[in-house]
Amino acid sequence: MDMSWSHHVLSRRRTLAAATGLAAGALLPTGPAFAAAAQYTNPVIWQDFADIDVMRVGDTYYASASTMHYSPGAPVLRSYDLVNWEIAGHAVPALDFGAKYDLNGARGYVRGIWASSLAYRPSNRTFYWLGQIDFARTYLYTATAVEGPWSRLTTISTPYYDAGLLVDTDDTLYVAYGNTTISVAQLSRDGRTQVRTQEVFRTPSSVGTLEGARFYKINGQYYIFLTRPANGQYILKSSNGPFGPYTMRQVLLDLRGPIPGGGVPHQGGLVRTQSGAWYYMAFVDAYPGGRMPALAPVTWTADGWPVVQLVDGAWGTTYPLPAVPTPPRQVTPMTGVDTFDGTSLKPRWEWNHNPDNTRWSVGNGLTLRTATVTHDLYWARNTLTHRIQGPTSTATVQLDHSAMRDGDRAGLALLRDSSAWIGLKRDGGATRVVTVTGLTMDGNWNTTGTGTEVASAPVSGGRVWLRANADIRPGAPRPGTFSYSTDGITFTRLGPAFSMGNDWRFFMGYRFALFNHATQALGGAVRVTRFEVSTP
Repeated sequence: MDMSWSHHVLSRRRTLAAATGLAAGALLPTGPAFAAAAQYTNPVIWQDFADIDVMRVGDTYYASASTMHYSPGAPVLRSYDLVNWEIAGHAVPALDFGAKYDLNGARGYVRGIWASSLAYRPSNRTFYWLGQIDFARTYLYTATAVEGPWSRLTTISTPYYDAGLLVDTDDTLYVAYGNTTISVAQLSRDGRTQVRTQEVFRTPSSVGTLEGARFYKINGQYYIFLTRPANGQYILKSSNGPFGPYTMRQVLLDLRGPIPGGGVPHQGGLVRTQSGAWYYMAFVDAYPGGRMPALAPVTWTADGWPVVQLVDGAWGTTYPLPAVPTPPRQVTPMTGVDTFDGTSLKPRWEWNHNPDNTRWSVGNGLTLRTATVTHDLYWARNTLTHRIQGPTSTATVQLDHSAMRDGDRAGLALLRDSSAWIGLKRDGGATRVVTVTGLTMDGNWNTTGTGTEVASAPVSGGRVWLRANADIRPGAPRPGTFSYSTDGITFTRLGPAFSMGNDWRFFMGYRFALFNHATQALGGAVRVTRFEVSTP
């Protein structure tokens, strides 16, 4: 594709301002009977899961999301009621798209897994994930269970930008994709090659940019669901097959969202329940935390167009719970305690770039051996991240630092393009607990600051507890604070509050991050014996 990187970035998000004004939608009743019904509250997930693709297979719902430079990529979420979700696995086991995703001579920040697609093919009982990388080519992964193992089926030379994958009723695979100019590709029966591609729609200049395609066949009609970033949603409809011609209708524009201070719900997918009800799961720009999934019911006009159901002219903060069968079990919480038992990391964890797998292990805690000699955390391999739970939450880490070596730096960070951390510095045989701020990147994601120590205290023994509290309510920069303990009971604040910025351009929100890197020589290690995310 001939569009530049900067053009793509600018096209993806215009503003984070939560606009007022009405969208084309129907109002839900707001009387006593409505209020008495069992309800859910938006956002349904107050964690960073953007560019959602959502579907149902039998009685189970699945969704996929963007992860950029985090590895493994493309998390697959699972739910039985569209409201309570768990992370089941990742469709992209490793970002094996070049050395920059290994932090090996180059970096992949804000590249990697962008808006992609998740689908299920009943004929072979297989899940498909499809996405383009670096505007160069498209990758297709498959699995017979979302937990994995996922494996790469093929690589296609056409980069299907912001793709939506459709498994048609005759089992043919189609892909809708593009930015402003929307195309449809047909894949071979085995999904390995492109058979045909054709432009099907060119966005009118009065609308601007459309992207983020989702592709559906509903009642014999073909629909391409498209986003106007970051304040609108449109849909194309064809009665003459997947290659059109298509007509366009606005679904929402400048719609007030359900998160105070957040943006307009957009760029998600449509899904139908077992009883035939329809829902739209979008995301809401809500920095500094990221992009949060929100759910609203959808009805259809007599001539086949979707209408988002509004509450008082806005995307509702609450709606009646979807009518679905009783879930077979409770989903696994996305927060709580992890003691790193078992033989693998739980799926709520993702590394900053691909890890060096020879220098970490789990079982009786998480052991992080130093993998990089650097003074720059943004270059340090094996930094392990966890999404922050909104609107506020606290991460507490129990850390065994007895095997650190001189020059090592280990701890708990609030990680983004402007970062801070609390942790341990070992120098000259002595260990201090410190708070460091001023880790920064520029708009090209090059490091501009490696951090300044703003507070410290001596520690003895081999164990310490570190704590970071994060306020990720959107609409303004928010405070992150740090504290430590030597007994796990009494915590001491260390350093001033850190301002967590709410600029959108890094796309991914702030995360809690565990790290251990060397500044002199490799060989040291730390062991995390307990990690907990708690909410007030």
